[in-house]
Amino acid sequence: MRIVKIHVKAREAIRTFAPPLRKEVGELLLKLQFGLALGMPQSKPMPSIQSGAYELRLKDAAGIYRVFYYLKSEQGILVFHAFTKKTQKTPKSEIELGKRRLKEML
Repeated sequence: MRIVKIHVKAREAIRTFAPPLRKEVGELLLKLQFGLALGMPQSKPMPSIQSGAYELRLKDAAGIYRVFYYLKSEQGILVFHAFTKKTQKTPKSEIELGKRRLKEML
């Protein structure tokens, strides 16, 4: 079973999600810890951030949410960014912030 390390800012953002969404994030991360591969619609590769980076795709009646994670680290699974999505396309600012946070964790 792999360790999950969560960036402090990502943890803060996830804590703002509704309880059912937080539970879903936990369940999906547990699947990743056991080595299961997630695919669409739950997860999507994010090569614009880095090879090995993915996003968890979550949705409820209140909105759309994203959690970025990285699988190619010897440290384990790195959760480096989470946010509420307000537009159809992921904003460039969120991608840039994700890149910076991943570098901090690596």
